[in-house]
Amino acid sequence: MLRLFCVTLCVLVSLSSSFAHALSGKADLVIVKKSESSMQILRQGKVLKTYHIAMGDAPQGHKLTEGDQRTPQGRYILDYKKSDSAFYRSIHISYPNEEDKLRAKALGISPGGLIMIHGENPKSKLPPLEQQKYNWTNGCIAVTNKEMDELWQVIDPGTPIEIWP
Repeated sequence: MLRLFCVTLCVLVSLSSSFAHALSGKADLVIVKKSESSMQILRQGKVLKTYHIAMGDAPQGHKLTEGDQRTPQGRYILDYKKSDSAFYRSIHISYPNEEDKLRAKALGISPGGLIMIHGENPKSKLPPLEQQKYNWTNGCIAVTNKEMDELWQVIDPGTPIEIWP
């Protein structure tokens, strides 16, 4: 019995150590797959970790205008961090890019902005993992606060993000 406990403990320590090592370097790409409600953190083409995400209330399609509850699609930059976010911590996505601005101008609408990867809704009565089952943001990408702490460590400003349908 003691031997089984020791073996189990060694395996768990090894797994947590290898996970910590995998996330010890910086990400060089973030990929969001909206149809899968997932976000992958990559370094040198290798997926370090995949997160389940919550998005805007209307996640299908590209964000066109302010208030449409959509999460944008395309290639952007994670350009700054905000430690005092209303949703724990946040990392800003450089939406709208030039193409988004041109499209909005041609349509005579505002493209919106302030799209972030952020933590939990502090006003929600749901536990964090339950909250993640629903698309509740205004177009942002939400993870749990614990996951946001992980992302905070591995994502530096300037990291590209690709948001796919």
